[in-house]
Amino acid sequence: MQIAPILAALRKHRLATVLIALEIALACAVLCNACFIIASRLSAMHVESGIDEPALATVQLTGYDPSQSVDVDARALAALRAVPGVQSVTLLNSIPFGARRGTAGITTDAERQHFGGVIEFYVGAPGSLDALGSRIVAGRGPRPEDFQPFTGFMPNEANVQITQALADHLWPGVDPLGKEFWMLKSHYRVVGVLKTLVRPDPPGWTPQERLWSVFVPAQPGPYLTGSYLLRADPKEMPRVMRDALAAVARALPEVVIDRDASQTLTDLRHETFRNDRIMAGLMLGVIAALLLVTALGIVGLASFWVAQRRKQIGVRRALGATRGDILRYFQTENFLIVSLGIALGMLLAYALNVALMQVYELPRLPLAYLPVGALALWVLGQLSVLAPALRAAAVPPVVATRSV
Repeated sequence: MQIAPILAALRKHRLATVLIALEIALACAVLCNACFIIASRLSAMHVESGIDEPALATVQLTGYDPSQSVDVDARALAALRAVPGVQSVTLLNSIPFGARRGTAGITTDAERQHFGGVIEFYVGAPGSLDALGSRIVAGRGPRPEDFQPFTGFMPNEANVQITQALADHLWPGVDPLGKEFWMLKSHYRVVGVLKTLVRPDPPGWTPQERLWSVFVPAQPGPYLTGSYLLRADPKEMPRVMRDALAAVARALPEVVIDRDASQTLTDLRHETFRNDRIMAGLMLGVIAALLLVTALGIVGLASFWVAQRRKQIGVRRALGATRGDILRYFQTENFLIVSLGIALGMLLAYALNVALMQVYELPRLPLAYLPVGALALWVLGQLSVLAPALRAAAVPPVVATRSV
């Protein structure tokens, strides 16, 4: 197949060629970025939490007098522990996929010169880390003497457990056990490493940041009041949760139960990623609509050119061109137009990604999405032009040469 005649024909139809190429460029840019957004949302939705989600639930209270926190905790814990099927109940400030009360920035030096990032502090009473089911991969878990009293919204000094992801971020390639970090004047020493422990709000963070968590052991105090973590058999969890809410309502009629926040952790995860599922669905709809419009544009242009070139096709057939030659001509012509559009689309894809990075703080578009988008559009282009090209190849030479 000679390219020169095809290029000469395209130069005679510059406007139509440019319009189709621009349409393909737009499709390429949107396709690459939309697929990247969908992949990012799916990655967040399938994040490993590091906890025993099916066996966990939370009860959240509000509307109580802070001066009565000790009494509120005592009555709430007694009521929850009396519920048949409850294996354990403990106090935990933040709840994975739920309430968030411990986000703060840290430094790796007391002078606050080396910023370590914004992390999640899980502050829990005795038994809370065991209840979560988080697995320790290095060092040790909290001991009874590690549970210190509150001196603010958490203890000022504590031996803590951090996630492997946070350890790799703060001290890459170095054993984190014994390392220290600071949150304002509070000082913490790493004595254990957790395989993973997700933040309460993973969609708002990068894949690395959503696992930057610390567990701080603490004695029960006002900043833990009203946030309870329950553990039960997953098979009995719906009944246990129903009975637990009823028991708390009877034991503390003066407080308000936050029904939206008081759920199983499985339901909290589902609710946390609801917007991500909606976004992924919208992106899939945009991709489908854009590819359909692009395909129709290619079909329309190819059909128009087939009708316009019937006489030329007939002449070529009369001179010995086979049906395969005609078919390859239109497919090659379409391939060149699509390739031009893809080249422009790759540049446009990065420009669009830069805009999304600035406005929505999305990460940079990986290069791997460009060849995937290009391949998808090449396949779409060849499939779209196939029907008009087959019609052109099927025109008998005698009929074609008689057409005006």
